[in-house]
Amino acid sequence: MAVPKVCGIETEFGIVVKNGDPNPIAASSFLINSYLALLASERGVRTQPHVGWDFEDESPGSDARDARDTALLLSVAPEVETHLVNAVLTNGARYYVDHAHPEYSAPECADVREALIHDRAGEEILLRSMDAARRMLPDDQEIVVYKNNSDGKGSSYGCHENYLMDRNVPFGRIVHHISVHLVTRQIFTGAGKVGSESPGSRTDEVPFQITQRADFFEEEVGLETTLKRPIVNTRDEPHADPRRYRRFHVIAGDANMSETATYLKLGTTAAVLAMIEDDVLDPSIRLAHPIPAMHAVSRDLTLTRSLELDDGRRMSALDIQWALLGAARDHFERGGLDVLNGDVAADIISLWESVLTGLESDPLQLADQLDWVAKYRLFDAYRERHGIDWDHARLVAMDLQYHDLRPGSSLARRVGLKQVVDPAEVQRAMSQPPEDTRAYFRGRCLDRFPSDIVTANWDSVVFDVGESSLRRVPMMEPLKGTKEHVGSLIDEVETAAELLDRLGN
Repeated sequence: MAVPKVCGIETEFGIVVKNGDPNPIAASSFLINSYLALLASERGVRTQPHVGWDFEDESPGSDARDARDTALLLSVAPEVETHLVNAVLTNGARYYVDHAHPEYSAPECADVREALIHDRAGEEILLRSMDAARRMLPDDQEIVVYKNNSDGKGSSYGCHENYLMDRNVPFGRIVHHISVHLVTRQIFTGAGKVGSESPGSRTDEVPFQITQRADFFEEEVGLETTLKRPIVNTRDEPHADPRRYRRFHVIAGDANMSETATYLKLGTTAAVLAMIEDDVLDPSIRLAHPIPAMHAVSRDLTLTRSLELDDGRRMSALDIQWALLGAARDHFERGGLDVLNGDVAADIISLWESVLTGLESDPLQLADQLDWVAKYRLFDAYRERHGIDWDHARLVAMDLQYHDLRPGSSLARRVGLKQVVDPAEVQRAMSQPPEDTRAYFRGRCLDRFPSDIVTANWDSVVFDVGESSLRRVPMMEPLKGTKEHVGSLIDEVETAAELLDRLGN
């Protein structure tokens, strides 16, 4: 039986320094430290007590596949950089430098709508970080952040999703079904892209495509996240009780400016994973060639190209998504999607149907909901008006400007994208954690006792309360440590030591 779909998004942002040191690592560090200094000033202290990340439980080399699989000999685990800025925030999120990017990892959320809220909160935190950095830089310098996936020069950076799953589900079954969804969901999750960065591709062959990430995927299944990227990532790092849970780590998605696209990305994927756990999906729908299919879907603006299945049949990405929606609706009516939160599941199914209907009749009518459609309509009109080709430098610059987080510069903020969540909810999520996961305990402790916490991570918080040894509070159950569970206790105690004693009892 499917487990609750606790989920979250981690986003690596593009970063540019105007008129200053172009080193992206230094810029990312400065950006995050500027935000931490801002938080300190708002608390009325000289420096914010720095709670760093606890790397003890990090195991990026763990692979979900059988260790005897010879393919593992070709897998390279991503490096963990422990020396760069790595902060934990009071909303339960992790804000840090990942290689050459500022990364915001939202706290784990009990449903996909809350995950969307905290993803948006991350954007606002990056905005405040830019403002804080600007005040500390010379007048002619500025750090600018983009929520996109490519620098246009062959480098890509990710927007990763995470979903809680039952450990007992065979990994082969997951691969069988989820690759079909990840390849075909591009038709509503794609952020749009001018041209292609695939080796040998020309802009006249690929003037515009649906996604930013498809060019960079070379394997169906694998451990890597930066080289030979796989559609299905096998990192087996549950950040929870490993006997009960798996964290399914998705790297094959775009960073969306559209709230609708993010909501559908999370909601449809959570629904498909729940159906995989309950083993209710049609096993005959399996792509014969997933990687070519991923590239083909991204480049097919007509949404009509058929993809070959293992049994020789052919279906378009739209057809496959209709089949998945039908299965999800049936499963929902049987109570099978309650693990998504019943009201949210109903909303996702309704929105899923509405968007597929729009894509089938006329994608342009979804320009206020889907990034790739909004971008294409804007760029194509500009191109026609000025009589330029798709490879014109102005369109390439506009592609980047669409993802600029600054309200006055962002094209995404000007095209009328619909809002799904209340801005007040986003403002709340910038400083307050979700109330229905263990992120609540992490965030509230960081807010109340920052000087008594040494490090924290997803599944533990380490305290120093003046005793002979540090005290670690494990949090192996993602749905414990909630407001209902510990909210009154945290409110009642005066010190971290008292909290730990009460917890021990």
